Amino acid sequence: MKKRLTYKNIEAFVFRLWEREVSEDPISEKENELLRQWKTLAEKDLDIVHLKESRERILSGLEHFFPQKDIVSIQQVKSFKIHLYKIAAVIILLLSLGGIFTYTMFIKPDIYLSKSENRTVHLEDGSVVTLLPGAELTVAKSFPASTRVVDLKGDAIFSVAKSKTHPFIVRADGFSTKVLGTVFKISQSGKRKAVDLYEGKVAVSSPGVPVSFLKPNQKWTNFGIAHTTAVISLKPAKNSPNKVPAILSLSFNDVPLKEVVAVLESSYNTKVLYPKEAEDKKITADFTGGTVAENIESLAFILGLEVQKKENTYILKK
Repeated sequence: MKKRLTYKNIEAFVFRLWEREVSEDPISEKENELLRQWKTLAEKDLDIVHLKESRERILSGLEHFFPQKDIVSIQQVKSFKIHLYKIAAVIILLLSLGGIFTYTMFIKPDIYLSKSENRTVHLEDGSVVTLLPGAELTVAKSFPASTRVVDLKGDAIFSVAKSKTHPFIVRADGFSTKVLGTVFKISQSGKRKAVDLYEGKVAVSSPGVPVSFLKPNQKWTNFGIAHTTAVISLKPAKNSPNKVPAILSLSFNDVPLKEVVAVLESSYNTKVLYPKEAEDKKITADFTGGTVAENIESLAFILGLEVQKKENTYILKK
């Protein structure tokens, strides 16, 4: 049975324990047990009102252990923290607003949209861009820099201010066009991409195929097929306003045979037959300056097949 201590001895002991608790000195489990006894003996007969009054009296008795200047200091610290938080909130707000202003004025690119009709955009370097319906042009705040770069979605006609030292690059969907000063048109319809050159010179690059260099009245296209590129001449026909297309170069890099044949048939207005089992065979070839017969002969050589012609049809067979 536990030894019952007198109230007076327990009160003195508990007060010493409180001193140690305030000073953050460790209290043993046995001392914690005595504190629990104090709680049971001292508080069991007090109702809520008496318990509150007892705690207030105990706290009042401890006030002389804490100089008034310390209490004021704590209050000052709390007030200072609240004031500091308010200042920090204002600073964060100002930084946020300043950041938004800075981003909008100096970083965020300018975006030009053309909805239902053509829109003309005059760039700072003197270049003029005509956006066709549905097109979107993005121009960085740094434009014009040492290299003049813009991003294009959709179709547009560019009249680029000439500069021998500052190339103008249009980044489109999956290809880019580089010029020094010229007039050209970029067309994008689904996977089919094209560049028509009216004046000057341009270089068109696309992943997986050689860079194409265009002269006036020439067109670059990928026929809507990845890793495919062609340069087509569009010279006016004699005694006619219409232009007659002629393939100047045609390149394929790891393209299925069925897609290569589709390009050849549409480009040369002919028909090409081949073994069904070869339709998915990947073709890498560069047809430059050849006639339709020469290009199909080259394709047959790559496949290890023979060529037979009947009227306007080429038959590739073993």
